[in-house]
Amino acid sequence: MYDMNNLSKHKVLDEQAPEPMKAFWAFNDAAFAEGALSKLTKELIALGVAVTTQCPYCIELHTKAARDAGATDAQLSEAAIVAAAIRAGGAVTHATHMFKK
Repeated sequence: MYDMNNLSKHKVLDEQAPEPMKAFWAFNDAAFAEGALSKLTKELIALGVAVTTQCPYCIELHTKAARDAGATDAQLSEAAIVAAAIRAGGAVTHATHMFKK
């Protein structure tokens, strides 16, 4: 199912739902624009989210964007590990709901 060529099908969404898609692309561009956070930091955040949501498209796209912004293997690795720790922490914290007082 995963095939980067599927991303070319965004054109269908752009054509069939033009206003929402224009809004989406504008939002996405604004979210990733340089601001208080650098492009590199934003891409590392995106990569951490992509790893935890297990989106292969996002992992590929944001890995490339992070590398283009100067990310090292160490930075990519740490972003993934931090994301994994947060995901695991949520599971451990929610496990406390299993126990009565």
